[in-house]
Amino acid sequence: MSDTQTLIENRPPSVASLFLERVAATPDAEAYRYPVPVTSGEGPDDWKSLSWAQAAQRVYAIAAGLVELGVQPEERVALAASTRVEWILADLGIMCAGAATTTVYPQTNAEESAFILADSESKVLVAEDAAQLAKARERRAELPELRHVVVIDATGVEPDAADPDGWLLTLEDLEARGAAHLEKNPDVVKDRVGAIQKDQLATLIYTSGTTGRPKGVRLPHDNWSYMARAIASTGLVGPDDVQYLWLPLAHVFGKVLTSGQIEVGHVTAVDGRVDKIIENLPVVQPTYMAAVPRIFEKVYNGVAAKARAGGNAKYKIFQWAAGVAREYAKVSQDNFRRTGVSSVPFGLASKHKVADALVYSKLREAFGGRLRACVSGSAALAPEIGYFFAGAGVHILEGYGLTESSAASFVNPGEAYRTGTVGKPLPGTEVRIADDGEILLRGPGIMEGYHGLPEKTAEVLESDGWFHTGDIGELSVDGYLRITDRKKDLIKTSGGKYIAPAEVEGQFKAVCPYVSNILVHGADRNFCTALISLDEPAILDWAKENGLDGKTYADVVAAPATVQLIEGYVKELNQGLQRWQTIKKFKLLPRDLDIEHGELTPSLKLKRPVVERAYKGLLDEMYSGTREG
Repeated sequence: MSDTQTLIENRPPSVASLFLERVAATPDAEAYRYPVPVTSGEGPDDWKSLSWAQAAQRVYAIAAGLVELGVQPEERVALAASTRVEWILADLGIMCAGAATTTVYPQTNAEESAFILADSESKVLVAEDAAQLAKARERRAELPELRHVVVIDATGVEPDAADPDGWLLTLEDLEARGAAHLEKNPDVVKDRVGAIQKDQLATLIYTSGTTGRPKGVRLPHDNWSYMARAIASTGLVGPDDVQYLWLPLAHVFGKVLTSGQIEVGHVTAVDGRVDKIIENLPVVQPTYMAAVPRIFEKVYNGVAAKARAGGNAKYKIFQWAAGVAREYAKVSQDNFRRTGVSSVPFGLASKHKVADALVYSKLREAFGGRLRACVSGSAALAPEIGYFFAGAGVHILEGYGLTESSAASFVNPGEAYRTGTVGKPLPGTEVRIADDGEILLRGPGIMEGYHGLPEKTAEVLESDGWFHTGDIGELSVDGYLRITDRKKDLIKTSGGKYIAPAEVEGQFKAVCPYVSNILVHGADRNFCTALISLDEPAILDWAKENGLDGKTYADVVAAPATVQLIEGYVKELNQGLQRWQTIKKFKLLPRDLDIEHGELTPSLKLKRPVVERAYKGLLDEMYSGTREG
């Protein structure tokens, strides 16, 4: 048996056990870094640290506090907060109490929050602030199981006469109660952790479904223990790494990163404020970071727009450097695949050196200057954008997984990564491609099932453990997976041709530096159309230089000059497509797509049915006057 197999097969029953082991092994090492806004409200935040021992003190107090509140093993404790260090401490506290975390996105409205709390039968809610508390108060009549609400940040929280006695407390109160309970019962947390069975429920994550109510995905403790060990076994991260964690922790992609960190023992800097990413990167100086494709697209668009704003000469240099980066990445990856060495011809290496001094080095500095690799997941990254970053020395390792597979099923293997693929399966995960191209997975990361929905579980989970992902893909001879599209998203035109919209959308994002989101439409139609929203800062910068200064975003996208600009990029896209894939007509949307209107998931994935319903009028207009065959 290999060392990797031994490591994975000898895993403890829970991440709670791994946490206790980590604290015992490196108590004084730095575990978490988190921002503390300066009191003046101006200037960069101060950053503070917690060692593993300091983190444990708070985790054990939270766990003992929950026990003191009467929380039993496997009972649900909901967590409605943005990504912050208290989210991680609370989640670990819930696990160390033997309970299970129900994750709730802070953006979720009161109605859906109440549905999740009721469906999960959560006994306690850990709420970030007054806004999250207000949702629970508004729907309290629908939540008879909810015995307590614990508020992390009590600023602006007012007492309410309607609150039952003891119903509301702060995180500080909970930790104080837990500390007192630990004094009387010093082994209470150790005993709870020791009693955890591997098939005991650890997490309920509700999928942000595009239609109907979200489904609760039941992930037992063993899923996270396996993920922690499997991530460590890839060798992609080590104890000296610094991770910058900003992804939503209510999402499985963010959550799995906390498990891997505990096993490896590196530092994690935690701050979920997306508007602070650019400011934080040079301060944190991470060695690795996970992100979703939208972040890389925004960085790419921003760099391109900045170069364009610098004048024609500067923009030409950027375009030349971007071409060199892509060629360099493709040639070096191809040579590595064939020979195991990332070599490139002398002429290309010379051009790359010049481009590095002019463009790439500045880009790496913007990421903090120490970034060894980024992991990208949740949606497909346009290969041309991936090649650009690879050639510029920002290595993006695409991975793949679902909520139902505890996030990480595939990841690109370090130096041997291949842009345009999601890499190889994690050790212990099996994959096969069904006759219709659907990807099937089996292994210790697969969910137990959907909470209270046996029929829905049976639709995707076979009795022998194979899980139907709903994604279409291809496996290379040496085991690299390429995702082509969601099975349900494949478009069949009225002419009988199949089109993968995500592939066309990804190509457009690589061609057009002003795009924010694009939806390709064409199911049962005789040609394809697109709804396009533009990146507001990038297009407003362009507007300033093109006689539209001072106009609103809506006015700019409605201007004929803007439509003409984007039409040029659509024509460029079409040149590289098969005839039936080409975009014959498009409409620019009056605003960007967003989470608040339900058009994007919290991990910034497009909700196609929602967008198509919202803009049905625009879609019908593009087909009016044409014969639908």
